Amino acid sequence: MRLLVTGSSGTIGTRLCERLLEEGHDVVGADLVPNQWNPSVNKRTLIADLRDEKVFDALPHDVEMVVHLAANARVYELVKEPARALDNFVMLFRTLEFCRLHKIPRFVFASSRECYGNIKTERCTEDLVRVENCESPYTASKLGGEALVTSYEKCYGLTPVILRFSNVYGAYDVSDRVVPLFIRQARKNEPLVIFGKGKLLDFTYIDDTVSGIIQVLERFDTIKGETFNLAFGSGSTLVSCAEIVKELTKSSSSVSFAPPRTGEVTHYVADITKARKELGFDPKTPFREGMEKAVAWYLKHT
Repeated sequence: MRLLVTGSSGTIGTRLCERLLEEGHDVVGADLVPNQWNPSVNKRTLIADLRDEKVFDALPHDVEMVVHLAANARVYELVKEPARALDNFVMLFRTLEFCRLHKIPRFVFASSRECYGNIKTERCTEDLVRVENCESPYTASKLGGEALVTSYEKCYGLTPVILRFSNVYGAYDVSDRVVPLFIRQARKNEPLVIFGKGKLLDFTYIDDTVSGIIQVLERFDTIKGETFNLAFGSGSTLVSCAEIVKELTKSSSSVSFAPPRTGEVTHYVADITKARKELGFDPKTPFREGMEKAVAWYLKHT
């Protein structure tokens, strides 16, 4: 298959492109920055600001599918700079228009577990998203993004699949997300601050997430139009995250607590029954094992 992957230099994009190339697919990436992790992926990456409609003239028009991962993805950063949420809308709109104008039929949209908000439920099933539970501009960009993708399905015959990712961690992430941030701080014996003492989230190891995306691509024509949670399916506290990082890095960092930050979800566990049944999704990496792999990668590469 010939595919366009936007956000191909990011955490998920890098690993996805690697897997697709390993499986013999013809992959073109598009990102604002080069891929610093994999020369083969970088060679296939076009530098493109997807907010600018003119850059799409340089993207291949003969692809069979677009996987749209490109986004500003840090919740609290978008609370501080909400214009970056507008960028997410614009990038998605431009990419959907590209598909409409060139009759590219298949579209995978990377959404987020943030869409569920802080609802009081043990596990979130795909039908529980509500606009009134929107906590942040980032969430709005994903909720609105799902609506925009669906409108292109109904008006223009685009065939989408929406994937709600959850706290993806592992290789290729040097951002200030909690896992790489804690690892960097712990290596320097700096304090680890947890925003929300009881915060519990569904961390998903990068390889499990990418396996889920691959399963979507393989089954696309039978599951098109659907929305799936892609997560591990169980919760881990940020306290346990900090403790594991300290242990694995042999750190003397202190751990302290602060109130939850504006816009952040404090409790989320995904119900992945639908993904198991319809995709064959079967995440293999429990949190402890994934953290061991993540720390090993950071110690080697950063």
